[in-house]
Amino acid sequence: RSATGQPDVRHGRVARLATGGLVACAPTPDGQVKPSANPTANGPVVLSWSVHGSPGVIAAYTRIAADYTAKTGDTLAISYESSGKLAKQIQEGAPADIFISAAVDWMDKLAESGDIQPDSRFDLLGNDLVLVAHGADAAPVELKPGVDLAGLLGDNRIAMGLVDSVPAGMYGKEALTSLGIWDAVEPKVAQSDNVRAALKLVATGEAPYGIVYASDAISEKDVKVVGVFPADSHKPIVYPAALTKEAKPEAAAFLTSLTSPEAATAFKANGFDVLSK
Repeated sequence: RSATGQPDVRHGRVARLATGGLVACAPTPDGQVKPSANPTANGPVVLSWSVHGSPGVIAAYTRIAADYTAKTGDTLAISYESSGKLAKQIQEGAPADIFISAAVDWMDKLAESGDIQPDSRFDLLGNDLVLVAHGADAAPVELKPGVDLAGLLGDNRIAMGLVDSVPAGMYGKEALTSLGIWDAVEPKVAQSDNVRAALKLVATGEAPYGIVYASDAISEKDVKVVGVFPADSHKPIVYPAALTKEAKPEAAAFLTSLTSPEAATAFKANGFDVLSK
């Protein structure tokens, strides 16, 4: 273990980031994906990937990792967690070779602390901020300045991530403020620890509306996208990627593979915009 108490990857041991779920993936002969019986084989590349936990999105990431392993023999250990938690763990010495963040600010912090290789950084993915409603019959909502979202809610609440710390919640507050309706909507906001929890409130009908990412909405059959927030109503939703300061040499090849046409197809199928390197 390191001085911070984090497990070490040196000498072939697999790292488990403090609160992330580590998954070592390898393809089976029939093309299925299952946890590797020997996750330390070939010295695993430890990937700290900030995602929101939807099964479809994680399946896409796992498929990309499995395809890469099949081609190269390099094993990948993937930790899924929030951007902030992963960034803080990396700063504290947790082993990681690649960091993919759902928030530019957290990548900036690692750049400032010298924990990434700045020349390796690029914007991998983009996303849309959407308004979702419960049920397939929900009517569209035109998200324009002054829209009476508070009136639409009535005595109900709108589900969002924490507006001061969760990126989706922060983008949501920024968008509502830009449209001039935050003050009216704020008393009706139900804040959740993460965007997936907010989505679940809408899926179960506990909240009639929610603000989430398009990549989350696409995976939930019990919600409908009823509006897309204008791109100029909030900062661009960008997922930067970079090698960490201590990245293994083989990590660079996997990071490059994420810009391949095959990877782009998987990302697009799960609601992401693919950005040019």
